[in-house]
Amino acid sequence: MRPALKAGLLPLWRDRDTIQFGVDPRRAVALGGLGQAAAVISLLDGSRDRESLLDTAQAYGVPVEAANRVLAMLAAAGVLDDFPSRLHASLPGQLRSRLAPELATASLAYADGDGGARTLARRQAAFVRVHGASRTGACVASLLAASGVGHVTCTDPEAAGPADLAPAGLILADLGEPRQEGAARAIGRVAPEVRTTDNGTLPDLVILTELTLPDLIGSLMRDRVPHLALRAGEAIGVVGPFVQPGVSACLRCVDLHKAAGDPQWPKILAQVTFTRAWPQACDTVLAAMTAAVAAAQALAYVDRAGLVPATANGTLELVLPDWRWRRRTWRPNPACTCGAADAALPGTNRVAPWETMSG
Repeated sequence: MRPALKAGLLPLWRDRDTIQFGVDPRRAVALGGLGQAAAVISLLDGSRDRESLLDTAQAYGVPVEAANRVLAMLAAAGVLDDFPSRLHASLPGQLRSRLAPELATASLAYADGDGGARTLARRQAAFVRVHGASRTGACVASLLAASGVGHVTCTDPEAAGPADLAPAGLILADLGEPRQEGAARAIGRVAPEVRTTDNGTLPDLVILTELTLPDLIGSLMRDRVPHLALRAGEAIGVVGPFVQPGVSACLRCVDLHKAAGDPQWPKILAQVTFTRAWPQACDTVLAAMTAAVAAAQALAYVDRAGLVPATANGTLELVLPDWRWRRRTWRPNPACTCGAADAALPGTNRVAPWETMSG
């Protein structure tokens, strides 16, 4: 083990014997009574293994017992990592620096003691296919690639138009070119190491950024490929549902629920599947926010296979102009043939935090 302070938590001295790691009370931890052993803190940069660290601490006048006590206190407080030296050695310097915020965030968010190494390994091994590469789709793809996902592709042969251009997505040089090629270039600009070719193998996750033909949905369900839907239009952003085939509510479950409330919904759905409003009422900020939340939900699934994303059996929805996300629940529909109504998804009977918001 190479003891290192958890990255992303700033060490701050409250007094001569008390050190605080982090600023926000939701993350911050304070440790007191360090005394002379506080010198150990300055040695926790991951450059030494435990034995070397204890030897150096002794040279600073800190007894082995005291140094071990400090290490135990830090570990119990959750602010000590095993520095991922092997991972760092395997990454080129620029890539290591670019991914440092991803590692620090993962280490804090998941309370892992490996400096985020396990999370990054899962991302690098993942293959995510994005259907649709307009201003939301290309942005989702770029965000996932920048976050360390190792294989990201986009499927969208339509020519890029001016309304498709957006930050983190297509640019002026992509006008008139297939949008999927522009999305690949966008990925290459921010994460050139990420693979963008699609050899037809089944992805770990599919993201659907537009209304999709039933044949595609059917193949995803048959192949048991997890998929996440999102759409942005009419000044509304919607992320979800996240579909774990046979386990959580599928897109047809949602349509059946909508049809129960509006018998004309199937007729409306058939029309919007093949046509769309022009221009789309999806401004730059709404597109970026919808894409960012979708990318976050995708990472939640990639990072931890057992973690149930907030969009499983639900959607996260943003209706302008209040700019506040809320969650809507969509249970598996007993009339649907997907089988999810017979499955028990952990946590689906709990009210999500978004559902407690007023308005």
